[in-house]
Amino acid sequence: MLAILLGGGISLLISLLGTRVAIHWFTKWGYGQEIREDGPTSHHTKRGTPTMGGVVIIAAVVLGYFLAKAITTDVPSASALLLLFLFVGMGLVGFLDDFIKIYKQRNLGLRSKAKMVGQTVIALVFGGLALSPWLADENGRTPASEKISFLREIDWLVLPTILALLLVWLLVTGFSNAVNLTDGLDGLAAGASVMVFGAYMLVNIWQNNQFCQEEPSSSCYNVRDPLDLAIIAAAITGACFGFLWWNASPARIFMGDTGSLSLGGALAGFAILTRTELLLVILGGLFVLETVSVMMQVTWFKATKRFTGVGKRIFRIAPIHHHFEMLGWEQVTVVIRFWIITGLCVATGLGVFYAEWVARL
Repeated sequence: MLAILLGGGISLLISLLGTRVAIHWFTKWGYGQEIREDGPTSHHTKRGTPTMGGVVIIAAVVLGYFLAKAITTDVPSASALLLLFLFVGMGLVGFLDDFIKIYKQRNLGLRSKAKMVGQTVIALVFGGLALSPWLADENGRTPASEKISFLREIDWLVLPTILALLLVWLLVTGFSNAVNLTDGLDGLAAGASVMVFGAYMLVNIWQNNQFCQEEPSSSCYNVRDPLDLAIIAAAITGACFGFLWWNASPARIFMGDTGSLSLGGALAGFAILTRTELLLVILGGLFVLETVSVMMQVTWFKATKRFTGVGKRIFRIAPIHHHFEMLGWEQVTVVIRFWIITGLCVATGLGVFYAEWVARL
């Protein structure tokens, strides 16, 4: 537990202080955000606000985790190192996207295919290593499982390795892009991430307390390294909290794709490594809502254009948070209400998680 407190506290301090330094230097270097032309006109005043703040979040998490392990003289686990690989790897893809936007002074960074290739490579390497028997512990537990999971592994839903890798790819690319879509208003993605990663910290602490020491059973959790995963969850929660101080409206810095892709990838990583893959749909309900709104908008526009010749829209603009802005809601109102939605999703997810354990007693 000391390592969890240290990881979260150190990460919070580094993010809080480091983001202030990043604002100064990114402004001096001209690392400003480009704004989409078809978005709400109120966003045009944000042009030039420093971006790539996700670099600070990533640095804070990595330093927070390793300093906590060093202070407690503990060795990093395979699960933690894999999750950090996914977190930093997705952040690198986002960094390339952000850097191209800044260098070429446009709202488009990496082409969609190039970005997907980068995400796919990171996701498949992560999935291959996580499922590998080479990283199994003394009881044969690999970091990830080939069984589909909701609150724990579903024994009769065992996937062939290729399909298990496909599921890993779907979760990683899906949620990294979902957080990226959500990161469109000051503090929205950072605030929502605080709650969801905080929930995973609690899930990991609970799984560690009810850990299957040897043989799996219905009253314990067959997860490799839950306590180490809790340290990373605490570190990410702290880093997002510290960043939110500067990212809240009016934002003085944006996390950019560097931050959003890394956070989304980490969410998927937690779901996979904690055997709670389908539970993430509840805990991360806001991110799912944002993604579904875009999918509905694009699908309906293409369908109506094909059959009527005129493309029609369900929302005034997607993702859905911009739709409410176009209806006249203040940006702060949208953010706070979407935070409330996230809080309800997290409370529901944690409630379902705990209720399932109680029911098995």
